[in-house]
Amino acid sequence: MERVALSDKLEFSRLIYGMWRLAEDSDTSAKHVEAKIQACLDQGITTFDQADIYGGYTAETVLGAALKANRSLAKQMEIVTKCDILVDAGRHSGTRVKHYDTSREHIHASVDASLSEMGIEHIDLLLVHRPDPFMDHHVTGAALDELVASGKVGSIGVSNFRPWDWELLQSAMKNQLVTNQIEISLKEIAPFTNGDLAFHQRHGHRLMAWSPLGGGDLMGGNSAVATVMDRLAAQTGVDRAEVAVAFLLAHPAGILPVLGTNNLSRIVTISDVLKVRLDRQDWFELYEAALGREVA
Repeated sequence: MERVALSDKLEFSRLIYGMWRLAEDSDTSAKHVEAKIQACLDQGITTFDQADIYGGYTAETVLGAALKANRSLAKQMEIVTKCDILVDAGRHSGTRVKHYDTSREHIHASVDASLSEMGIEHIDLLLVHRPDPFMDHHVTGAALDELVASGKVGSIGVSNFRPWDWELLQSAMKNQLVTNQIEISLKEIAPFTNGDLAFHQRHGHRLMAWSPLGGGDLMGGNSAVATVMDRLAAQTGVDRAEVAVAFLLAHPAGILPVLGTNNLSRIVTISDVLKVRLDRQDWFELYEAALGREVA
């Protein structure tokens, strides 16, 4: 599988396995989680996306059980996790109101907890999960730089940031932010024209795309988008999911889709998306169907 350089010290697989729902599976045993990881590795998918908040602050623990049971796994993986969202759940039970915390104390504590829960000594990429309207960018930037200097974290990125949020945080950091994980799909096409994608493409940042299947909505129904996806899927012998992801892969910005499923039979075929080749007119057929009209 294609390897993608996010910086001179960080490479990811072009497809990323997302672990948002890992703790929601009916089988969260270390053996079953290892089977999912191995199915990805067998396809060249080496990058795994986590967050402290996933599963009500339990998904990292579920992953950690597998990594602790087989210490060789983590050596074959690039692990991404996130911090800054607090809700009344798990280790943050008693939180009065959902909020973001980008203070030095919280960021450092969150990283230490993630390392402990996953049983690892190093996080390849730490993302600030949501832009914090109460952020002191000097404090946050310094805290993130400290984590890189300590060796606990290899690189820093963000998630769901608009260009101005990125620039504010970057202005207070020595290390370069390497990616922004945003929602972008045939269901959420705004980033193609609202400046988000253009900003990162201009600066050479590789974006990560969460929810490339629109939270599963793109897999059902008989919309105009579904009709085009079905026709293109039939031409290649795949299904809607592969076409939806291929739509992102085809873009010249080099988007990295984050694909999450607990279904092992689907995990073993994730890389089938690489069979799909969309030309410019295929891409615009999908885009216009999502837009609901012909482009101007």
